[in-house]
Amino acid sequence: MNMSITKRQKDMLSVIYNHIKDIGYPPTFETMRESLGVASNQSVVDLLNKLDSKRVIKKDESSARGLTILPLGYEVLGKRPLVPFLGIAHAGSPIDTIEISGEWQEIPGGLAKLASEVFILKISGDSMINAGIDDGDKVLIQAQKEFSSGDLVLADLNGQSTVKRFISDDNPPYIYLKPENPNYDIIPFTHEMKLVGKIISVIKNANYKTQ
Repeated sequence: MNMSITKRQKDMLSVIYNHIKDIGYPPTFETMRESLGVASNQSVVDLLNKLDSKRVIKKDESSARGLTILPLGYEVLGKRPLVPFLGIAHAGSPIDTIEISGEWQEIPGGLAKLASEVFILKISGDSMINAGIDDGDKVLIQAQKEFSSGDLVLADLNGQSTVKRFISDDNPPYIYLKPENPNYDIIPFTHEMKLVGKIISVIKNANYKTQ
């Protein structure tokens, strides 16, 4: 790597990574001070600013713990990217997504398109079995705003979530969510629905299958 990063900066990056992996969110200034053995917050701020300027992390000034490790940061550490495990999505009738805070999982570096948000959900139900998504599988989802007909998507239906195939064609009902199990009916699209993200990988027994 042709980027100059000091041992102290890498130590700080390791503190951030380990805290997110073990606890579920970035460390406080106090934790960073104690882990690095420094006396002042300014020393922590200086290190964070250096990492931010080198595009190793991204700082969110509106949040005290607003630290995100960028792809280059994982490369520096030689670690796989971490993504949050947010809860459960239904493959069947829509249900509320269950938020599970403080749990993160590693994913293969090649799967993480970290230019936008990625997260993991566990599937409950059997409406997507013909797409290779079974009850109990986990899916890696990339948040996005544009979708193509045929995409496997996470949809929000009035605050409830479901995983289906997005279809847009020339025949009624024109735009709809299609289950991949003949025992379930299609869901015609309405103005109250919203597509949240695209499924980019299915995780079976910790093995990733790209869609």
